[in-house]
Amino acid sequence: MPTIDVNGTTLCYDDTGGPGPAVVLSHSLFFDRTMFAPQVAEFGRRCRVVTYDHRGQGASARSRFVDMDTLAGDAAALITALDLGPVHFVGNSMGGFVALRLAARQPELLRSAVVLSSSADEEGEAENFLALLEYARTAGIPETVDAVAYIMFGDTTLADRVALLARWRRHFAALDESILLAAEAVVRREAVLGELVGCTVPLLVLSGAEDHAYAPELSQRIADTAANAQHVTVRGAGHSLAVEQPLVVNDLVAAHFAAT
Repeated sequence: MPTIDVNGTTLCYDDTGGPGPAVVLSHSLFFDRTMFAPQVAEFGRRCRVVTYDHRGQGASARSRFVDMDTLAGDAAALITALDLGPVHFVGNSMGGFVALRLAARQPELLRSAVVLSSSADEEGEAENFLALLEYARTAGIPETVDAVAYIMFGDTTLADRVALLARWRRHFAALDESILLAAEAVVRREAVLGELVGCTVPLLVLSGAEDHAYAPELSQRIADTAANAQHVTVRGAGHSLAVEQPLVVNDLVAAHFAAT
């Protein structure tokens, strides 16, 4: 696994080295870069696809401080260090928070952005998430797996996608305590909706019809605010669109790339 030192941390990443435009995939809280395996398989044949683990998660270096602005800085530094820009930047949930900050603040780095199951608002369920974090600190991370799975997946996945659910439940149960710092950064993040006014980066905003964390209305707010954005709601999926409905997501993303 290659690593790179950027922005005061060490990030673990994979790079397909494909011939086409660069695509950077930024994962959700509680996951790692492997959540995008279906997208790497689809786009890695014709694009240079880079996936990476956020600081404090996956195989990247642990950190004593994490917030969304720092994660956006990490992504910008990665794009620059690998000479990727301008890129198509795709982010699911936490990765979407990063994508929106880059689109608003460093649009020169982006060819386009795809924001999956994310929000430009402050956390609307902060009290509930803080209570979950406190329970995780006292009872232990494995005891929170059911709650995390409910947040991260839609009803269809929870009911019918047994193998997929089992794979990620094992992943959630094996997380170390550094995930709590990242989760708190999500809960305490500031809104960036106002920064998107006049943003002209082409945005594809995808939401899951069964999202237990962020309702599709939050995605629509992004599309209504940015100057060049489209919102699509995907059926049969919750908060983890990239893994729950990969074929649908890949088709929508491919059309977006072709148009930009």
